[in-house]
Amino acid sequence: MGRVVDVSTLLSLTDRVDSLAAPSGMHPGAWPLAGRLDGWTRARGLVIGDPDTSPLGRARCDRLAARLLRAAPLDRVELFAHWLTWTFALDDTLDRRPLSASATAVCDLYDDLLRALRRGSARPGARPLESTLAELWRATSAGMSAGWRRRFLVHLEEHRACCAEEAVNRRTGVVPTLQRYAALRRGACGPHLFDLVEPVLGVELPGRVLSCPPWTALTEATADMIAWCNDLASFRRERADGDAHDLVAVLAAAHGFSDGQAVHWTLDRIVHRAADVAAAARVLPDALDRLLLPDDDRIAVARVVPVLLDAPRAHLDWLVESGRYDLARPEEARPPRRQLGLQDILAAR
Repeated sequence: MGRVVDVSTLLSLTDRVDSLAAPSGMHPGAWPLAGRLDGWTRARGLVIGDPDTSPLGRARCDRLAARLLRAAPLDRVELFAHWLTWTFALDDTLDRRPLSASATAVCDLYDDLLRALRRGSARPGARPLESTLAELWRATSAGMSAGWRRRFLVHLEEHRACCAEEAVNRRTGVVPTLQRYAALRRGACGPHLFDLVEPVLGVELPGRVLSCPPWTALTEATADMIAWCNDLASFRRERADGDAHDLVAVLAAAHGFSDGQAVHWTLDRIVHRAADVAAAARVLPDALDRLLLPDDDRIAVARVVPVLLDAPRAHLDWLVESGRYDLARPEEARPPRRQLGLQDILAAR
């Protein structure tokens, strides 16, 4: 199968979405993070041997953290890079057999991880995922409220449930429906990472903001943009693994599209989701005014919102520069020209 996704496929979004038009910046102190992160990852046993031989070793999570959090203290940017690395290491474990096709194995692993969080420490001789999680939790949760800690654990539980559902789908050969896929993908994509923006920035969002409908619309649409761009980047690898948990594969199965047609539909859906982000951002200030937030809460919101709005472009730039997905360069392959008619497009919205 020829490549239907390359760098130019992803970057075509920058011509179609205003919020993706300008390249993301980089934290001014980011240059030493790569070496420090490499040493940290090796010391924790998350990467063994030559880092260039594994997707995790090639991921460059320091770059993604430095693009997402350009104004945060450098030590907190580094902490976020550690969390990204741990999350990708967990995902790589869950995507490989035996866990990839066993909900029981997924839940057993997560039982160990969650018990470590609740104890505040890993078991003696625990695997690297468990010991590293306990270390990160101690460094992150200090100073955060019980409400924030509960929310973080709820999102880890959500991640477990969605990853277990994916495992069942792989074992039974089920392709998720379009109606189910968006929520399933959000849950399996690491919802706890959104919570981590707060301790990195030294703020905490109040529950009234988190339950506000425009906030939910903003965060869900942002998560979908990030996840679906990631789906484009990882499609070739997932197709080779026979994994249908990818919007391109889901669209192809739902509508009988070729891979090329499904890629173009995925791009269209990202464009429409970007419009949802913009719409939510427009109505959010009025919604927050009605909540009569105290000054500290307003400051917290004002610091977190720009990170959310900048995240899709920061993630897009990282996808292009990271070696995690082995994207082809534009000169190597170009996606086939769209063959869909107007009625097809209208019917799918």
